[in-house]
Amino acid sequence: MNQTKSKTRPKIEGGVVHALPRDLEAALRENKNALATWRDITALARNEWICWIETAKKAETRERRIAWGCSDLEAGKRRPCCWPGCKHR
Repeated sequence: MNQTKSKTRPKIEGGVVHALPRDLEAALRENKNALATWRDITALARNEWICWIETAKKAETRERRIAWGCSDLEAGKRRPCCWPGCKHR
């Protein structure tokens, strides 16, 4: 019997209301420390990060928020700073 191993990557969970965007997922997969914090925070906290990133109006702002967010997560921050929070919950 020939057994092949599946090369699927472990799923990274999204938020309460927001699904995890692919660009944020890719950034988290590249930053193991940010990913560790992401997996440690609550679904509500993940929701806040996702909504903060998705409310960017320009692609440049979105890219900057993803980079900044991963840096903050890497430093152990659990929520986006100076943001009123997700209005979708």
